[in-house]
Amino acid sequence: MVRRLGFAGLWLLFLGYATFLAPGDGPETLDLIVRLSTGQVAGINPVIVALFNLMGVLPLAYSCLLYADGRGQKIWAWPFAAGAFAVGAFALIPYLGLRQDNPGWIGPKSRTIRFWDSRYTAIAIFMAALILVLYGVLAGDWADFGRQWQGSKFIHVMSLDFCLLSLLGSELVPDDMARRGMVDSRLLTVVQWVPLFGLLVYLVVRPRLPEVVETVAV
Repeated sequence: MVRRLGFAGLWLLFLGYATFLAPGDGPETLDLIVRLSTGQVAGINPVIVALFNLMGVLPLAYSCLLYADGRGQKIWAWPFAAGAFAVGAFALIPYLGLRQDNPGWIGPKSRTIRFWDSRYTAIAIFMAALILVLYGVLAGDWADFGRQWQGSKFIHVMSLDFCLLSLLGSELVPDDMARRGMVDSRLLTVVQWVPLFGLLVYLVVRPRLPEVVETVAV
């Protein structure tokens, strides 16, 4: 109950801040979103380009956790995973609040879970994030980004959304580790204290889920 109330409070706080306290948007915001969505990024600050695309990469990383976690939950995980591509943490925080602890696993793996459990999928997500972060850090105009962060609701809220998604993944990792028989607390510490890349490294190095859990007769 405490966890549910905590996530409900976080969701309401984020929603209230985004609605009432974040800066306003100008008429150019819709054009910016259309250009970012269609890859017409000439003249757009690389920091914003990288951030926008990372908001598509992070839901991919969460999908590597959510579909397996959803097996055995009372709620479906896929609507929240899909919603994260559109509204980020606004979709994922409710799932984190509604889910139950789920450290067990019973196979077999579906094709969907097998895809999200694949090390090749994790490596592709890691490389995409690394390229985008390097692009934004090395090519971006950070002074301009600071000005836009202060004056644009879209950029302001997207930045906060990215920070939340980078931090909240550790909520799902302990159960994911238990499903795989992992007991390395150091790896969990890395996930908890290294935003974004801690989670991505975990997805790459974690062992695969077993196809079937064998039952031993007593």
